[in-house]
Amino acid sequence: MIRLRSPSLFWRTLLLVLLLIVASLAAWLQSYRVLERGPRAETIAQQVVSVVNITRAALLYADPFVRSDLLAELAANEGVRIYPLEPDDKVVRLADGPLIKLIEQAIVTKLGAGTQLGSEVNGVSGLWVSLSMADDDYWVFITRDPVARTYGTQWVGWALVALVLSVIGAVLITRLINRPLAQLSAASARLGSGHDPAPLPEVGPIEIRTVNESFNRMVTDLGKLEADRAVLLAGISHDLRTPLSRLRLELEMAQLPEETRAAAVGDIEQMDAIVRQFLDYARKVPQAPASEVDLSAAITAALQRVRIDAEPSAEVEADIAPAVRIRGHATEIDRALDNLLNNAMRYGRNPDSGKLQIHVSLQTDADRASVCISDRG
Repeated sequence: MIRLRSPSLFWRTLLLVLLLIVASLAAWLQSYRVLERGPRAETIAQQVVSVVNITRAALLYADPFVRSDLLAELAANEGVRIYPLEPDDKVVRLADGPLIKLIEQAIVTKLGAGTQLGSEVNGVSGLWVSLSMADDDYWVFITRDPVARTYGTQWVGWALVALVLSVIGAVLITRLINRPLAQLSAASARLGSGHDPAPLPEVGPIEIRTVNESFNRMVTDLGKLEADRAVLLAGISHDLRTPLSRLRLELEMAQLPEETRAAAVGDIEQMDAIVRQFLDYARKVPQAPASEVDLSAAITAALQRVRIDAEPSAEVEADIAPAVRIRGHATEIDRALDNLLNNAMRYGRNPDSGKLQIHVSLQTDADRASVCISDRG
């Protein structure tokens, strides 16, 4: 089963902040539309009623000689015209909507129950309001429809601007909040890889400051522990070199078979190389780069060093590919081989017969070399 990678804390925090911002904007917009709907409907209705009442006054009280000029001026300046209302007029009612219904109710309340409103009459679009005078009915046609303008989309642009600014702010705030955790994560990774991380800043909120102080203190304590261990290793290694030198001198002067002397000297040289490694570690000397090592010769030399053949009951089967060369550190490879062979000698006896049966093989596969040491223990 494939497990999806969990998003980082930064993206989780950013997503939660963005969801909160979007929810807040949506709630604010809905609240604004609901609370602003009543006063806005009242304002638009009052504008329409004022136009209708002015038109009625012009028809009723204006001098008949100037009435036509007044109506022409209303049509030219205010976009208001007067048409007779016919019973067979094709009227399209105003569109449905909470705000439109409030506007229509307010206009009917102010002008009378018999007032009709429409968004189109006989194929001409605009705001049409019926007007009754004496025994005649008229249409007041307002070309600059104030009701249609309520459907403007300017608020969409402002909402998008607010949303973009909120997203930018959320990213900056989230990055600011997560920066100390990112620094702590990077420092922990560097410490885990064996390097000394730079001290974390001990500033900011008390929680972050406490964590950074604890981490810096832990790094300092680990450094002191490492230094103490290096001093200890340096002391032990330095003390071992003197007896090793004395042993080698005594071996050179002793009356021993040449083969035995060479094997013993080889053991001392390997121990001396290990001691030098400890000293280099204590002095923090950079490890020498890997070099080419003859792995076949190293295995053969290791078999001679541990002197398996000296065991009376030992049966050693070696299947070593010739001239296998790899990149590595000779001393470390020799130490690993000696450790494996010594373990095989110590724990590899057949529990039934008590014989020591060891099989050593070196095989190559493309650019890889494989060493296998098996026993019957």
